[in-house]
Amino acid sequence: MEKKNSFVFVVMVFAVVISFALYEEQGKKAAAKAPQASTGNQREGLAKFIAASETLAAQAAEVKKGSASPETRRALAESFINLVASARVIELNFVWDRNSPLLGLNPPFSISLHTSHKQTAGSIPGLAFAADMMFFSGQHGAPTIDAIGHISDNLKLYGGSDATTNEGATGLLALGIETYPRERLVNRGVLLDVARLKGVDALAPGQEITAADLEAVAKAEGVEIRPGDSVLIRTGFGKFFEADRAKYTGFRPGPGESAARWLASKKIFLTGDDQLSYEVVPPSGTVFPAHRILIADNGIYIVENLNLEELSKVLAEEQVYEFLLVLNPLRIKGATGSALNAFAIVP
Repeated sequence: MEKKNSFVFVVMVFAVVISFALYEEQGKKAAAKAPQASTGNQREGLAKFIAASETLAAQAAEVKKGSASPETRRALAESFINLVASARVIELNFVWDRNSPLLGLNPPFSISLHTSHKQTAGSIPGLAFAADMMFFSGQHGAPTIDAIGHISDNLKLYGGSDATTNEGATGLLALGIETYPRERLVNRGVLLDVARLKGVDALAPGQEITAADLEAVAKAEGVEIRPGDSVLIRTGFGKFFEADRAKYTGFRPGPGESAARWLASKKIFLTGDDQLSYEVVPPSGTVFPAHRILIADNGIYIVENLNLEELSKVLAEEQVYEFLLVLNPLRIKGATGSALNAFAIVP
């Protein structure tokens, strides 16, 4: 068990080091395009981050070879903690409550206090407590992630099994959210900022994002979409989650069928955006082709209701659109999805 844990730790360390090495590479490209975009403080901060990453890599190499002393292992742990702690954490969440925007196809959400401090006062000397009770669905949350078993295509789930026989009284029998792979709790993220490329605060209601749009954004940002990536798409509609909930729940911009096929062709792991249903909902209606193509046909996770506004600003300032994405679905057996606490880590 100790050897296994050490191996996992070293892998995590190298993942961080490699990610920031990629960040350095992209930063150099961005600086060559627009040197004025980076301030002295930003360059100094990135230089320190790179130096710390190099030290960490050297220490991790010793651990991997089995030649590291206990002192080196402790130093590695401290370096790793300091490196991550010095990074910027950008929250990708909205606050969820009883009035949050909710797709009409999904169950309602409610929360109340089941037990109050007044009720429990005196039951334990000096201690009282409150406990809530929620009516909660896997499709609630901001953001929320769909389990692979949430969507079928002509009643076929990803892998070809029959959707109707995969259901029981306590939830999905397979492909529930509890099967989300732990090695993807931290993953390479890429932001395709479609709204920014098109020069608008938000795309128009019902505006479709096409494969050509995604290709153009990736080219303009200088990013490569790789197998296993988590690709987030900004429509700008997230700004209406709290400010204009009627608009947020109306016709929505988002990826269409061609965009979904483009993403699937890249063999990504996950994709998400900043609106209620992920994919475009035009006035003519939708049969949710992106959900079927991505989840049921290709086993790609979908995340909805992301807050991408701060991330968009930070990455645009740096002209680097890659980051570490942290997602942690609840391990609820048989659940069709989960609310997320999601955040991005950048130098």
